[in-house]
Amino acid sequence: MTRYASMPGLDVETDDAGVLRLVLNVPGRRNALNDTSMEGLIGTLELASTDDRLRAVLLTGAGDDFCSGFDIIGRNKRGDDAPKPRTGSIQRRLPNQANRLIPLLLELQLPVVCAVRGWAVGIGAQLALVSDFTVAAEDAVFWYPFLRRGFTPDSGSTWLLPRVVGAGRARELLMLDRRFNGVEAAEWGIAHRAVPSAEVAGTAEELVARLAAGPTVALGLTKSLLAAAPGHDLRRHLADEAYAMELSSRSPDFREGMKAFAERRSPDFGGL
Repeated sequence: MTRYASMPGLDVETDDAGVLRLVLNVPGRRNALNDTSMEGLIGTLELASTDDRLRAVLLTGAGDDFCSGFDIIGRNKRGDDAPKPRTGSIQRRLPNQANRLIPLLLELQLPVVCAVRGWAVGIGAQLALVSDFTVAAEDAVFWYPFLRRGFTPDSGSTWLLPRVVGAGRARELLMLDRRFNGVEAAEWGIAHRAVPSAEVAGTAEELVARLAAGPTVALGLTKSLLAAAPGHDLRRHLADEAYAMELSSRSPDFREGMKAFAERRSPDFGGL
């Protein structure tokens, strides 16, 4: 049986509905990621990718904020005698951290719901962007402050943002480090919906419950098709759709869907 474990900075649990709940939990640092919680997220999602008990993922932050990015200051706190990192340490580290986490969320064949209140900064904003559905507080603050800190964007932001918000707005968000709120995030397609802050948790719970009760195989394949489409021509993508249709039509949930249609009732999908 697949086992999930919490760790400093990341609470992990599953429930009877098949929802994997991931809570970034360092409220004193606005839930900034660090090496430990980053490793925990990656390891947990890798386990989830082959766990047939799971049907959806809910990603949230403890306290008033979602995620203030990666805790670079905490990582770089060193004693006077500590050696400086070797040249190229960032280039060596990123392939094992952000460059694994972002594709994992995009490729995971489970729907991911993200709930954002307060700050969503840097990779925190990217986690919201790559989730399938993000429920944002209307007054949430999204921010890509990379250049303000003097370094270039990471976590796929220069690839993903232009594809979602357009090249001009991506330049504004990345090169002018413009902050934007949850309402704008929803208008631009970064978030699925913006609601008052007090309604974020409830709205996200309703959404993840709906997805967890859906046809999990078909949902996962649909997510994969949507992610792959920008890199394919039409004929390649039609072939992929046919393959996905073949797989999904062999699932028990397909048979339940057809039976429910014939009986004029709502389907009761088992996630199989």
